[in-house]
Amino acid sequence: MNTGVLIVDDEPDIVELLDITISRMGLQTMRAGNLSEAFAVLSNNQPALCLTDMKLPDGNGIDLINHIQLHHPSTPVAMITAFGSVETAINALKAGAFDFLSKPVDLERLRELISTALRLDPHLEQPNLKGIAQLVGESDQVRQLQKDILKLSRSQAPVYISGESGSGKEIVARLIHANGPRNNGPFIPVNCGAIPPELMESELFGHIKGSFTGAIENKAGLFQAARGGTLFLDEVADLPLDMQVKLLRTIQEKTLRPVGSTEEVNTDVRILSATHKDLDEEVEGGRFRNDLFYRINVIELHVPSLRERPSDIPLLAKHILQRIASDDSAPILSAEALEELCSYDFPGNVRELENILERALTLCDGEYISAPDVQPPSHRRPHERRPPALNMSASDAPPPQEALGRLDKYMADVERNILADAMEQARWNRTAAAKLLGISLRSLRYRLKKLHLED
Repeated sequence: MNTGVLIVDDEPDIVELLDITISRMGLQTMRAGNLSEAFAVLSNNQPALCLTDMKLPDGNGIDLINHIQLHHPSTPVAMITAFGSVETAINALKAGAFDFLSKPVDLERLRELISTALRLDPHLEQPNLKGIAQLVGESDQVRQLQKDILKLSRSQAPVYISGESGSGKEIVARLIHANGPRNNGPFIPVNCGAIPPELMESELFGHIKGSFTGAIENKAGLFQAARGGTLFLDEVADLPLDMQVKLLRTIQEKTLRPVGSTEEVNTDVRILSATHKDLDEEVEGGRFRNDLFYRINVIELHVPSLRERPSDIPLLAKHILQRIASDDSAPILSAEALEELCSYDFPGNVRELENILERALTLCDGEYISAPDVQPPSHRRPHERRPPALNMSASDAPPPQEALGRLDKYMADVERNILADAMEQARWNRTAAAKLLGISLRSLRYRLKKLHLED
């Protein structure tokens, strides 16, 4: 059973300060002045948490981290480092430290760290993957990813999640959050590429009333919204360079200053980040600051593409179909359909597989999904492909994402009107409406659910 907090430091004043603060939290403490004494304490005790200085008379805190990871893997270790020693803190996190504190020790920050560490589940052996189809699979890549998620969920180290678009980077970030001690706090995802540059600072750090035109009231930023939880910076490579400087300072100092304010505000968030771009190339090209890359990339976690785990496609497809089917009797993929899927390289990864299966579900009239139903655009016969784009000049055309968004909304509105008319003609009898439209009852149910017309 994990009990008490082990303090390892040879400075009496620091030890006394930590001891008083921890005791006032209702926790017992154990003391050690060097590595040898710490090893002796650990031979007869398993602390709930260890706080250790980096520099010790007979070694350093990294040695203690390694010892505890080997003999007491469920005990988190927080490193106490000299003020401004960013490299030392990062080395501690890479070695497996739960978190770090800088001297002089901020007592509010200390209490937050202890409270977070004590919420870790010492008995968790497998990550909770309930409802996460993207990580369904039995390949070596998926099994390793699941192990890495579990390990990283027990740390507060910044994690950079790399991988192609559609591979499930946000899902991985959510799982790291959900399986860690901050799972009762908020998970706030931020698409850095979707926020206009002029609003970026206000969105992240907040602002005070009157700080700029339109600031009619105080506003908390996303860092404050994520307090006690996790802030996920998706497409972090799209941050403007000036914002990269401010983000770096906030991460290092664990404080921020709202736009227009003269006061610093403490932060209490875990930072996870991701991008589909190659951050090394972005750094080399001068588009991403090397010091920020060094700070957010303490640990890199790669999410494999679907091409890297093709053996997972059958099981993954089955789970996706069961999830998106509008009733309990999800259609079955025929052998030919499964062969078609397994022969495709999925440049859009799991997200593309989901889209293909959603389309197949609407086309399927029987109990089986056939090969033509799941053919990706590149595999379809010429007459099945989309018509060419409208002829317009580059200056007239909206950005691709915006254009696709408009098209999706327009098509959804058209489909909604057709379905509503058919249902009214059939007096909301679904079987009659399906016959009227010439589609299967399953397809009708799926479409009604997708367009929120079930009631």
